[in-house]
Amino acid sequence: MSDWQKNNPGGTVEAAIDGLGILARRRIEAEIIKPIYEEMVARFGREAAREALKAAITRAAIESGKRFAAAQNGPVDLVSFAALQPKWRQDDALHIEVLSETPERFDYDVTRCRYAEMYHAMGLGEIGDILSCQRDGTFCQGYDPRIQMTRTTTIMSGAKRCDFRYSMRDEVG
Repeated sequence: MSDWQKNNPGGTVEAAIDGLGILARRRIEAEIIKPIYEEMVARFGREAAREALKAAITRAAIESGKRFAAAQNGPVDLVSFAALQPKWRQDDALHIEVLSETPERFDYDVTRCRYAEMYHAMGLGEIGDILSCQRDGTFCQGYDPRIQMTRTTTIMSGAKRCDFRYSMRDEVG
């Protein structure tokens, strides 16, 4: 019996992972991705490595959105989407100022982003936008394709804040 099993009787690895905040998950992912990304840069060049990483992360974000939607006990819409946000703020990961929260709009600014801080500290600032920022809009594609996200600035890119603006479209497309 492993130490983990002794300390978590009846628990599963899946349950342990589910208990982690998104910030902790992203750190684990980044530690795995970093040497792979560095090897891809060495073999294929920076742009090709970024493109491959972006394609993989986009696909993973869409699938994650689908899983979150499937786990909902009620309607999947902008209200249920907004209710998920504490998962991303867990562990003091984000400081936000909510500007509007209605069934049609969910607007907020991030004033501190520990995801950006973490990626920069890990030496991954050049791909932090791919590892976190670009997931925000693509997650919506899987969760509810009617949700549209607009953002013009991010802390990851050096701005003072990230401006998240979500709205509901009547139709997909």
